[in-house]
Amino acid sequence: MRIVALVVSVLFHPMLMPTIWMFLVFNSGTHISFMPPEARTILYTVIFTTTCGFPVAILPLLYQFKVIKSFEMKTARERFLPILLTSIFYYIGFVVLKKMGVPMMIQKFVIASLIAVMSASIISFFWKISIHMIGIGGVTGGMLALASHYDSGHINLWLLLLLMVAAITASARLYLGAHNPTQVYTGYLWGTVVVAGTMCL
Repeated sequence: MRIVALVVSVLFHPMLMPTIWMFLVFNSGTHISFMPPEARTILYTVIFTTTCGFPVAILPLLYQFKVIKSFEMKTARERFLPILLTSIFYYIGFVVLKKMGVPMMIQKFVIASLIAVMSASIISFFWKISIHMIGIGGVTGGMLALASHYDSGHINLWLLLLLMVAAITASARLYLGAHNPTQVYTGYLWGTVVVAGTMCL
């Protein structure tokens, strides 16, 4: 059972959430779904590189300089600098996407995610909020914002699946003892509200 919980934690790692959201949007039945394959590839590359590739790449360096004791970053304060650096990469991604002139909904999601990440870095300095659940909550919030602009059955289906994924991931994090229930539920609520609220402004 522990192995299953670990696999779930890796599959739905917060660093993968923006890329997963992008996949859902490309399969949402909205006008963004009709974007040419070449444009999709470029967007996937920019988003994955700035929200996952670069943040993962700096972890060995932080470990070597003893900024973090392990890649799991078990303590709240251990997470502060990695999350802060991740927010910088998010901003770089936002700037690149803005210059590319991508749809405003995508730009809003990235800046909303940046706000969620920055707030998480501050909260993590004092309290070990669940970053996994902030990530999934952010994707949920992003799809809720999309649903408020477009009438698509695809979006409703994705939202239902996201709720199931959130429940499974929350159970996995609790089983592993990574967080207590309050940290898990607060993380999901925080991610959902921050991203959906920012995107709907």
